[in-house]
Amino acid sequence: MIFIEIRINKEVRNYQEGIFFGLSLRQCIFSALAILVAVGVYFTVGQWLGTSEVGWVCVLCAFPFALGGFFQYNCMTLEQFVVAVIRSELLLPSRLTFKSDNLYAQLLKNSNMKEVLTLD
Repeated sequence: MIFIEIRINKEVRNYQEGIFFGLSLRQCIFSALAILVAVGVYFTVGQWLGTSEVGWVCVLCAFPFALGGFFQYNCMTLEQFVVAVIRSELLLPSRLTFKSDNLYAQLLKNSNMKEVLTLD
């Protein structure tokens, strides 16, 4: 008897279709952009810097593009995350203050009871 195992994600919404080497279309596009940026930086800056320095500059310049394809935080892509951070920290900053309500004290103030029990 032959059994075929079919893998199903526990959460159906997390499914991503693999286009190229298991990468999604978004990851492929951002990886291609990162490669193009790295090659462009290599040929532009390679004239003035040594080989190892050019390599580091290429990695640093390509990193944001590569990050854009693979970054996910609370089901948000990098662009959505950056917009949320800008909104919450720069455009709509608010100071949250905690104010407690003592329901027992309010009830005693509004009641006819003149004595308050105290613990000794």
